[in-house]
Amino acid sequence: MVNRVVLVGRLVADPEMKYTPSGVAVVNFRIAVGRPFASSQGERQTDFINIVAWRQNAEYAANYLNKGRLVAVDGALRTRQWTTQEGQKRSAVEVEADRLTGLDKPRQDQERAGAEPEPSAEAPPNEPEAGPFENE
Repeated sequence: MVNRVVLVGRLVADPEMKYTPSGVAVVNFRIAVGRPFASSQGERQTDFINIVAWRQNAEYAANYLNKGRLVAVDGALRTRQWTTQEGQKRSAVEVEADRLTGLDKPRQDQERAGAEPEPSAEAPPNEPEAGPFENE
């Protein structure tokens, strides 16, 4: 079986960093990915894809990626299901990032704000983990 997703897109908003109760870093963000073809009306369409990254990838995203940055995401498609407090069943589909790569330079306003330059365009690989949603 193969579950591999490779995407290149722009961040729609700044990544949201959180920590699980056991202290594991996790970040969520969304990227806009343009479709390679136009609709019958000649309009280009865009898909908005939810991304989740753990540990070092989460720290990389929170420190070096921001709204508008072009990023490559290499990961796997995951689905989650849960029940709300009101008893409604919900589900989500997202890409769990194994590797994040910033493909462009930070915007000029970020550099002027004193942000340090990016040391490497690629985050280190994740540590092995027990499962895709071990601490949710």
